[in-house]
Amino acid sequence: MVRADSPAGARPRRVIFVCLGNICRSPAGHGIMRQLVAAQGLDERVQVDSAGTLEHMAGTPPDPRMKAAAARRGYHLDGRARAFSRADFDRFDLVVAMDRSNREDLHALDPAGQYRDKVKLLSAFLPPSAPPDVPDPYHGGAEGFERVLDLIEAACPAILHELLPER
Repeated sequence: MVRADSPAGARPRRVIFVCLGNICRSPAGHGIMRQLVAAQGLDERVQVDSAGTLEHMAGTPPDPRMKAAAARRGYHLDGRARAFSRADFDRFDLVVAMDRSNREDLHALDPAGQYRDKVKLLSAFLPPSAPPDVPDPYHGGAEGFERVLDLIEAACPAILHELLPER
């Protein structure tokens, strides 16, 4: 059934968040964006996923420290890590890289540059004073996880606007 606020027959817009292992930053992006989409009643118009640039983390659940930090803010992080594949470029309208290294890894999967316009840094959706990279909190303390959540929360409304500019 197509909702009244969804253009008839329109395919959902799809966004994927990408970090290194898909256990900290990108699951947080996935969870925060999924909750924002649900809160605005846009579940049928926007689909959200996450992936990592490393294959060896596949199947790993989100980092318990990130899950705990997200839960304190009311976000539920679930799922299992998976690696971003070249086919994801066709499946997603927007690919949000957490840092410049992740972006370069994504560009390496697209040597012809066919999908470059789909790949954007999360910082592109933040004020110019924001850092260019969302820092990887994996080897740091609790404050690193909080900082990641702050940056992602600040960027998600602009990412949603990028996906649905008519809203």
